[in-house]
Amino acid sequence: MPTQKKLSTIDTLPVNFNLAEFKKATPIDESNIWTLLLERNGDRIGVKRHKSAIENIRNILLSTFRLANRVGFHAMSLRDLSTETGLSMGGLYGYIESKDQLASMIEDMEHHVMELMLTWFAHIPAPLDRLESTIRAFIYLSDIFQPWLYFVFLESRSLQLAQRDIAKSTELVFQEHIATLLKETGRFSGEDHRLFAAHCMSLVQDWPLKRWKYRAAGIDADRFADSIIRLIRTYIGTQHR
Repeated sequence: MPTQKKLSTIDTLPVNFNLAEFKKATPIDESNIWTLLLERNGDRIGVKRHKSAIENIRNILLSTFRLANRVGFHAMSLRDLSTETGLSMGGLYGYIESKDQLASMIEDMEHHVMELMLTWFAHIPAPLDRLESTIRAFIYLSDIFQPWLYFVFLESRSLQLAQRDIAKSTELVFQEHIATLLKETGRFSGEDHRLFAAHCMSLVQDWPLKRWKYRAAGIDADRFADSIIRLIRTYIGTQHR
């Protein structure tokens, strides 16, 4: 499995790892995400030649992201996708049968990667340190896979109900994980940890969704992550004093 490629290296990351360190350690990156997608959709994809299948599925997904940004996924047709990819309609149907299936594949991968990421830092004993590593991993994964997250956010209203539910579930899974870690710090009373988790979610989502704003200000992923971590640690440190 590609997700097991470098899993042991996650254990060696410092809590305050940066983007470069994360890229060296992450079990999922730009090179193996396509293999993982192919594995998870092997029953749907009729093409059996592994190398060409990887190349074509990468072409299809990246072309979908470009078209969705340009004309919108709802307005995009499979004929448009065929033209953008350079694949014939027959070649395209070897990988996807419909736009709904294509959207489902993208949604499934985002959800799967999120679930995997939330298991990577279970070895860290202190909940606040575990929280920092999780927040950093989310930001850095969203930097690496920004087109995926942006697509799901931008097109969620035009997707079918079942697919919108998957998108919502992915966000809630991460938010609930953050809420659990916040509660474990022992610094919150009642349900305050859940509200603060929602605030944390809004903060980290700003990076993949409004990258242009930070690019214009000369702020990179490391500076963005450091700022959010300082904000979270400062706020938690002031609770119940």
